[in-house]
Amino acid sequence: MKTLRRLIYVEVLKSVGFVVIGFLCLFFFFDLVDELQSIGRPESPGYGTPQALLYVALLIPGHLYELLPIAVLIGTIFVMSRLAQSSEYTILRTSGLGPWRALRTLLILGLGFVLLTFAIGDYVSPVSERMAQLVQTRFKGWSDAVLGNTGAWLKERQGDKSFAVNVASVAADGSMNAPRIYEFDDRGFLVSLTTAKSARIDSQGVWSMTDVERQDYLTRSADKARIETVRTPTAQWRSSLTSEMVAVALVKPDRMSTAALFNYVGHLDANGQTAQRYEIELWRKVFYPLSCLVMVVLALPFAYLHFRQGGITTYVFFGVMIGISFFLLNNVFGYIGNLGNWPPILTSAAPGLIYSVLSLGAFGWLVLRR
Repeated sequence: MKTLRRLIYVEVLKSVGFVVIGFLCLFFFFDLVDELQSIGRPESPGYGTPQALLYVALLIPGHLYELLPIAVLIGTIFVMSRLAQSSEYTILRTSGLGPWRALRTLLILGLGFVLLTFAIGDYVSPVSERMAQLVQTRFKGWSDAVLGNTGAWLKERQGDKSFAVNVASVAADGSMNAPRIYEFDDRGFLVSLTTAKSARIDSQGVWSMTDVERQDYLTRSADKARIETVRTPTAQWRSSLTSEMVAVALVKPDRMSTAALFNYVGHLDANGQTAQRYEIELWRKVFYPLSCLVMVVLALPFAYLHFRQGGITTYVFFGVMIGISFFLLNNVFGYIGNLGNWPPILTSAAPGLIYSVLSLGAFGWLVLRR
């Protein structure tokens, strides 16, 4: 039986590797073509072909994370179909490879792909995305990394006071540009506004700001209401908001690691902010690698089909369509769940559950009944 498992594992790994290389080369080409318009522009004279190639190469882990479940499905379908077409799988069945043993064999292989997908999405891809951003920041002449038109907004409560913090952007050296700190009292009235040119956060949670302007809104007495403005070269503010939280707020949720998402969701909950979007992404991070198990189960029934000469192409194309539909359904459920305020765990698990039912149904009908 070790020989049978080795045969299936080697063939599936080679096929999945071939599919992954093909997809990554295609995405590499598209990304490079998209970057060609930025090479040699007057506003980014330091951004040339080597920098564009480096930037596009750093995007590969992110593409690999997204494509790996689809590649597992296509590669496994191709192997199972080819074994059935050449009658090799019939020989494997007569050698003792029953349906449940075949399913267990593929699930063990799928578990390896689950671990690989999780490692890439949680450790490799976030690091490469940050490095890609730094390449653009350094060579394209961008001064910072910006989220939308308003930057990042964070909220914190300290005793009876609450603070709303806005960071316009984060520079390549890690400093924050144009931070604004709004302070509110226990009744929700604005007490002060602190603005600075830049700020840094040390390991103790202290914000060291430069070129600071503080406006105190003294409105307790209506007849003596006034605004006092104080300007200082430097100032410090102690907060539980860390540089990691600010960086997380400036990054799209799908580019965060599981640990960063978990910590940020906890911070949002602790400060009474909505965390629906981030909770959905957190659970998607958990369930997306498990889709590799669903894909190998979907591929197993193809080994029990009867093929004519050349018919394998049709089934491989059908597998591609299944993979694309899963990817689209996964994204659609994320958007619908966020709009409809669905439970995050259900929103993230629903596509995998739907395809698990389909795959087990196909396995029961084509394999066990027939």
